[in-house]
Amino acid sequence: MSSEASPAIWTAAPPKRGALAFASLFAIESFARALVATVVSVQAHDLLMSSQKVSVLFTCVSLAVLVSTLSLPILFRHVPRRWIYTIGVIGLILASLAFALHTLPGQVGGMYLRNVGTATLNISLSLYILDHIRKADLVRSEPMRLTFSATSWTIGPFLGVWLYQTYGAWAPQALSIASSILLLAFFWYLRLNAHPVIKAATSPPQNPVVNVGRFVSQPRLRLAWFIAFGRSCFWSTFFIYGSLLMIEGGLGKEASGILISASQIVLGTAFLFGKISERTGVRKVISLSFAVAAVAVFGAGYAGTSAPVLAGVFLLIGAVANSALDGVGGIPYLRSVRAHERPQMTGVYRSYIDLSDLLPSFIYSIVLLFFPLGTVFYILGILLTVVGIVSWRYLPRSM
Repeated sequence: MSSEASPAIWTAAPPKRGALAFASLFAIESFARALVATVVSVQAHDLLMSSQKVSVLFTCVSLAVLVSTLSLPILFRHVPRRWIYTIGVIGLILASLAFALHTLPGQVGGMYLRNVGTATLNISLSLYILDHIRKADLVRSEPMRLTFSATSWTIGPFLGVWLYQTYGAWAPQALSIASSILLLAFFWYLRLNAHPVIKAATSPPQNPVVNVGRFVSQPRLRLAWFIAFGRSCFWSTFFIYGSLLMIEGGLGKEASGILISASQIVLGTAFLFGKISERTGVRKVISLSFAVAAVAVFGAGYAGTSAPVLAGVFLLIGAVANSALDGVGGIPYLRSVRAHERPQMTGVYRSYIDLSDLLPSFIYSIVLLFFPLGTVFYILGILLTVVGIVSWRYLPRSM
């Protein structure tokens, strides 16, 4: 099998691979995932009929995904990146086929394949961005990428639930498969593997334990991971327990899709927050955003299932704050990771997504045995407060 540095099969000049190309690629990927995002928790609730059991299911799947994604850097050493990205897309397709079965084994398999596929795509795309976008341009390119995905995440969650409710479990999955095929076609059209700065790995092989140790030894990477973990905990809680709150609050399944879609409209503000960060600095935007998000989720917890509409309003306010974190929250990592360690460190960094699914779900599954659903948002609020304080204290003032 050829290396990443091998020439392209065809000789025509490849399309320009700048911020616009990556934003477009991410928008298509986002639509394929957004169609299923709300359906996952709604379908899990239909199969298990209990928020606490749904938490246990997400905890178990997240643990398996974490083990798998920490091993992904090994794959990057032996398989060209373009094929790894392709494998990630195939993972999304297989996940949709599993979800369409509408059985508990299919639900488990679909959740696992979807999360591992997403992890593979996330790591691959991050490495491509680091290869093609200068660090000085990340404050502009990252918010652009999030802004482009806003349409996908605005339409996808509600459309997916509506298709699920109207035509059955297969309908949103069929559209997601079609979107994944389009994603794969566009990716190969871009021919990202042909870029001359992409080189075959020359560092010695490392196992996941060594990679984690190397990552933890670098304070800036630890801080970047903690920031990403906090913002990801908001979204994992929002998508799963925000949806369940709408259902158990008596508003119905389509209300959960409306909530998720409405929350994604504000992703369009990520570009605005990027501009603000250029003026005031990333540190101030990140810290203030965590503070606003914390207050909002405390409000959602107070409202709970007894006032689901009010809880939804608070959650949408939190989503606005988190959109700022989506726009600039990844910059501390992208500016701190060393070029020769990108594949290994990005694999470890990406674990924030898996742990933000695993740890909150594990804690919530225990809490929900004794307390009402709104309690999970109090726990989330405490975490966001801590992350905001740490960000303000330790992020460089010059960032």
